[in-house]
Amino acid sequence: MKEQTGRTRNKRSRYSVDIGDLHSLCETNYLRLLRVFPGYETNNSVEITANHLTLVFDVVERTRYTTLFRVTQRGQQGLPAMNLDLRLYHDASMAEIVAFQRHRHLEGRYDYPNPNMYQRDEKVQQNRYLAEILELCLAEGRLTNEFSSWVPSGHE
Repeated sequence: MKEQTGRTRNKRSRYSVDIGDLHSLCETNYLRLLRVFPGYETNNSVEITANHLTLVFDVVERTRYTTLFRVTQRGQQGLPAMNLDLRLYHDASMAEIVAFQRHRHLEGRYDYPNPNMYQRDEKVQQNRYLAEILELCLAEGRLTNEFSSWVPSGHE
């Protein structure tokens, strides 16, 4: 028995990404974002207050098939701001976090421990966090500013 227990401890199972679950999460986040910021195609930003937090959604880049957002969360005084970059893939109807607090290019899975101390499922956790933010906006959010209009470069 002791030998078998020892082998089991030494042989850790690797985390494997459930692609179906991750895609489903990204697709649902895409739909949530469209409800939170329906005018993103013609407006640059929206500010929403929900449960003592202010969330600012800024359009950073628009291309034919994608839109890049920067989401800034400000909490109560004294707390640092949270920043994340979110890319919408319009052809696939998916939204995915591409940077979180200046950490970019996340892998689908990580061995643990690792130099950055990412969790084994860091990418999934970050996209779940986005889902929670968007759900909070939908459930309790109030628009705190008018949309700012998008002005294509060269037309200012």
